[in-house]
Amino acid sequence: MIVSLKNHPFAVEAFFESSVVVTFAVPKEDLEDLIPECLELDTFNNQWAFLALAMVQTKDLRPKGFPKILGNDFFLIGYRVFVRYTNLKGKKLRGLYILKSETDSKRMKIAGNVFTHYNYTTSDINQVKRGNHKSIYSKKSAFYFVYDESSNVSLPKDSPFSSWKEARRFAGPLPFTFTYKGDKKELLIIEGVRNNWKPMPIKIVDYNFSFIKDLGLTNVRVANSFSIKNVPYYWKKGKIELWKKEEENFKE
Repeated sequence: MIVSLKNHPFAVEAFFESSVVVTFAVPKEDLEDLIPECLELDTFNNQWAFLALAMVQTKDLRPKGFPKILGNDFFLIGYRVFVRYTNLKGKKLRGLYILKSETDSKRMKIAGNVFTHYNYTTSDINQVKRGNHKSIYSKKSAFYFVYDESSNVSLPKDSPFSSWKEARRFAGPLPFTFTYKGDKKELLIIEGVRNNWKPMPIKIVDYNFSFIKDLGLTNVRVANSFSIKNVPYYWKKGKIELWKKEEENFKE
């Protein structure tokens, strides 16, 4: 019963007041061990794989269809790997594989860990604006991110992309997120639906993310960074596929 509750048993909706995403490029060989057997890395030029960190201010998060008055406002942080999955019908899905999830709310941690497999932890999320610079930081999680969204922005100097058009393909979040239970060969698929999705490039002033450093990856470089505002968003009820290449065994 508890396990089934964790499989996103109902749709959830929210309003993204803001979402700031920074994406790191890593040689694909270095990320292969971080994803399960049923997924493949979503690569660029068959060389680079991508790890993204999303910092999202949500408003009125609640089961879809419930009145806004029952919603809650949270700050969410997610560490994700860009992946692809070929489902049992042969359709290729682009999405994200979850490495770590944080929130500034104990209520969200409790509810999130009852109804998802994301293993939320709480952290002290702080946001400060000074002039054109905005900062998001946490002492507990040992990270800070300072950015400027007011000026013309060039791609990060070491980005593997040649244009912002290329970079937007890896802006995130993508339509699907995945959770895999290796002992049962079950892949949980969550589809997100969004409107008003207009990622705007931002200039990174300074940053440090201990979680990224602690992964022990080499040749990590910033690939892009975007800001998105005022986005209605909802996640559909989760679907489970049994990962067996030769069988069609699909259930909701």
